[in-house]
Amino acid sequence: MLTTGRSSAHPALIALGAVGAAGVAAAVWGIGIERYLFTVREVSASALAPGSAPIRILHLSDAHMAPWQHRKQDWLASLAQLQPDLIVNTGDNLGHEDGLQGIRRAFEPFAGVPGVFVHGSNDVTAPSPRNPLRYFSGPSKKHRTPALLDTAAMDHYFTDELGWTDLNNTAARMNIAGNTVDLFGVNDAHRDWDRLDLLPDAIAGLGKRKKDTSVLGVTHAPYQRVLNGFIDLGADAILGGHTHGGQVCIPGYGALVANCDIPLKQAKGLSTWSHGAHSVPLNVSAGCGHSIYAPVRFACRPEATLLTLTARD
Repeated sequence: MLTTGRSSAHPALIALGAVGAAGVAAAVWGIGIERYLFTVREVSASALAPGSAPIRILHLSDAHMAPWQHRKQDWLASLAQLQPDLIVNTGDNLGHEDGLQGIRRAFEPFAGVPGVFVHGSNDVTAPSPRNPLRYFSGPSKKHRTPALLDTAAMDHYFTDELGWTDLNNTAARMNIAGNTVDLFGVNDAHRDWDRLDLLPDAIAGLGKRKKDTSVLGVTHAPYQRVLNGFIDLGADAILGGHTHGGQVCIPGYGALVANCDIPLKQAKGLSTWSHGAHSVPLNVSAGCGHSIYAPVRFACRPEATLLTLTARD
């Protein structure tokens, strides 16, 4: 038998090498490239009271800002060029104890643009290292006493300097693009800080709602109890964040986790939420940031949403 003295590699070793190379390439892409590929997702939905003029909403979420993240800050600041009628900020703005420095730089061009905001847990407590595999066992839980952030300073900046309205467990009535709009929101449902029970009185305190008034519900974490409660309170559309769109997704499949009980197929983007006899548009932002302890996004680009709401027929 004729031999050459050379042996071919075992197929299993070839396969293992290919898997390893693919893993390295995915990590390089997710850590070094995609998390900087900021994008604006433009969508529209019919949700406003008949006869209403369109409202262009810039939906921002989950910046998880650290002071050194200048590329993200510059991109967020550039979004003022979209000239939205309303900014809806669904929380988790801070990702570091000095994150407000970056938020100020990012949001300064939005001063004077009507806006509303609710809190995520990372507007109150600092992020901490955690095992990402634990998300597969269900929504993450609080396991330690985290460091507190300067929430009061952030809220002061939003309300007194930008002119935005705090919707944490309360309601407000605003004039947006010539339309009367009632808005209500809750604090972070992921930490059980939501108080849906307070909203009926807050809404009643706005005075009688006219037929041509449109109603928007705002939450950080889109838990089903919150979405259903918002519909019961008359929401015509709902906006949320928190999920990061899965943050690491499978191309062609989507999110593997949502860190709350929303169906995975609705963990990102515009969909319809139904409860009882009513169905309303639901926009869940994939957010534009990540924890400083998990600096990666894969098959889920960091985003803001330009949501145009139009009148129902």
